[in-house]
Amino acid sequence: MAPGVYRDAWGIPHLRARDVLGLARLQGLVTARDRAWQLEVGRHRARGTSAAFLGPEALPWDLFARRARLDDTARRCWAALEENDPESAAWTRAYVDGVNEGLAAVAAAPRPAPGFARTGLAPGRWEPWTPFGVWLATHILCAGFPAKLWREEAVRHLGEDAVGLFATDGPGTSGSNGWLLSGARTVTGRAVLAGDPHRFVEDPGVHQQIRLACDEFDVVGLAVPGVPGIAHSGHTGTVAWAVTNAMADHQDLYRERLRRTGAGVEALGPDGTWRRVTRHTERVEVAGEEPVETEVLETARGPVVAGGPEGLDDGTPLAVSLRYPPRVTADLGFGALLPLLRARRAADVDAAFDAWAEPVNVVLAADTEGGLLHRVAGRVPFRSAANRTRLVAAWEPGHEWTGWHTTPRAGVTDGVAVMADQRGPATPLGVEFAAPHRAHRIRDLLAARRAWAADDMAAVHTDTHLASADSLLYLLASLDGPTGPAEPTSPVGPAGPAALAGPTALAAPGGSATPTPTSATTSSLSTPLTPAARALRDRLLAWDRRMDAGSEGAALFAALRGAVVRRLAAHPAFAALTSPPAYPEVFQPWLALVPRVGYALDHLLRADRLYGVDRPELVRQAAEEVAAATAGTPAPRWGDTHRLALWRALPPEPGSDTGTVTDPLAPPLSGDHDCVLGTSSVPGRTDLAARGPVARFVWDLARREDSRWIVPLGAHGDPDHPHHHDQLPLWLRGEPAPVVTDWAHLTRESEHPDA
Repeated sequence: MAPGVYRDAWGIPHLRARDVLGLARLQGLVTARDRAWQLEVGRHRARGTSAAFLGPEALPWDLFARRARLDDTARRCWAALEENDPESAAWTRAYVDGVNEGLAAVAAAPRPAPGFARTGLAPGRWEPWTPFGVWLATHILCAGFPAKLWREEAVRHLGEDAVGLFATDGPGTSGSNGWLLSGARTVTGRAVLAGDPHRFVEDPGVHQQIRLACDEFDVVGLAVPGVPGIAHSGHTGTVAWAVTNAMADHQDLYRERLRRTGAGVEALGPDGTWRRVTRHTERVEVAGEEPVETEVLETARGPVVAGGPEGLDDGTPLAVSLRYPPRVTADLGFGALLPLLRARRAADVDAAFDAWAEPVNVVLAADTEGGLLHRVAGRVPFRSAANRTRLVAAWEPGHEWTGWHTTPRAGVTDGVAVMADQRGPATPLGVEFAAPHRAHRIRDLLAARRAWAADDMAAVHTDTHLASADSLLYLLASLDGPTGPAEPTSPVGPAGPAALAGPTALAAPGGSATPTPTSATTSSLSTPLTPAARALRDRLLAWDRRMDAGSEGAALFAALRGAVVRRLAAHPAFAALTSPPAYPEVFQPWLALVPRVGYALDHLLRADRLYGVDRPELVRQAAEEVAAATAGTPAPRWGDTHRLALWRALPPEPGSDTGTVTDPLAPPLSGDHDCVLGTSSVPGRTDLAARGPVARFVWDLARREDSRWIVPLGAHGDPDHPHHHDQLPLWLRGEPAPVVTDWAHLTRESEHPDA
């Protein structure tokens, strides 16, 4: 097959080159031509210069990027790779050369892409370390270190129990799924690997479907635009792999004592000595406003990301430094990327992930010879238990990093392994994990039959059963009237009495007993429900607990849940948490009370005691509120309010229909936060779904051509391009597109030079 760029019917690039370096250059070239605006936004975000053309809305991120020293860390990581792994460095440089060649072509085009046209930005030049900055900026918040700021406030006002009560998948984390079926559980006798990474759904998409082929290898998978190779999920023909967030805690926040001196700024260390802090000032340009100057400080622990010698903006006497592994080791794990492309067996994938650093992931892999892999990959430091949960004092001994954990491994049970950010092999490394509902549901679905085919995986990807509804429905059932919810059924059979008994059948955080009619129902239940509220209750207890876009029951449940969340967040017990200290704006999503209550609602409703909150009474009031609001109105459906809310670097232009009910890119969605189909809204605040499956894939180890993949939008970043969002209808229906492997069925682009 002649070298060059080929496309399938969806415009997905299939690249063929003679050698590895030519292929890397071709990948960079094609990515720049397809995703120029996305690449340039990523480059500027990594440098902390995006506000210069995006305006003040981008300033909080730029200030964080500058203070966290993302660009400097990227430069360090590049220098270390160049010294320690010259082959990977040359490969990365070839990719960057291709990006610059592609961006030059974009700059010379007669019609600039809409983003460039609106902002007046011209494509710039990439440096060899730019992919490191893009990777770091994409993942720096994935481990959720700002949650430590939340825990600090929660413990200060509520006590240590608050850590467990509010421990759940939070605002900045993903909610990905992945599962592996060994050959013993498939119709072909060879493994199937499937999954769907969940993140904020962006336009253009954060994952790029791509094929990379040369004389050494031929790999299909999901690339990160701006980063060479295929990191997160791929299929080489003989082995396939996928990752999800391990939810490990590998970043620390230190409370610093700083003082100004005539020569600069000093920080107090754990040995009682004041030492000079690295200090300089940077100027951040802001489109339409005056530039902002920020003081960049770095102690022996790490960069100061909040406060300073004078404290926070509200006068709180606090300075917080961030210690994160790539800043310490000058290693982002790029040495793993080229070996992944060359992998032929699960053992090769395993060896490649030994070099993985950031972020910390759970890895699944399978090969055509029956080899399987289930492990954690990435760097997690040894340090005190206190470091993992809250801010620790930089001037106190005992909080230093003393080495690195050996990452855990796990097996495959009954031919199945499931990863859904739940507690699993990474449990010793983390604090907050996703609730087990998605993982349990995937296991239950897969247990329904012994032999699966690749095409069967769509039913798992799109399952909308919401097990976390039980706790609220249980309390609703405890109000006057019937004593328990009706038994809904599911594709794997009736849920059964244990599942329907509500909180009494399930364990709460820390293993404590969950609510029972005596421990959770502390109010007098003599206040009867009104007829309208009773009808609402009876309807919800008969609901099948499926969050389908067309479901009226799902819409009513979401309305009740939102009302409960708002009432719970407004309870005097949590009043002190409504006004956290003036931490930088980029951290505020982790500190907002309503989202915290919304995501932790299942825990909060199951707890034995909740700071004197009368939960049944609160649910009764919420039911009356929803019954009154929906009386005499057409029955709502979940998809009326649960719609896709894409993240875009640029806000919509005035007068556009972007984000409205007439916007074709804001369609009704099925699913919910704890469904396998994890389209996440913020209960109590909005039903709009900003997070969801940013890709779906099924890797078939029997025949790679039977593999499947899909993304929410399409292969091209230009909104006017025919392949910008042509995959959206399939993504909505849960239908993956075929992975085309026969070059004869692809179209060669003559305008691209041979590699």
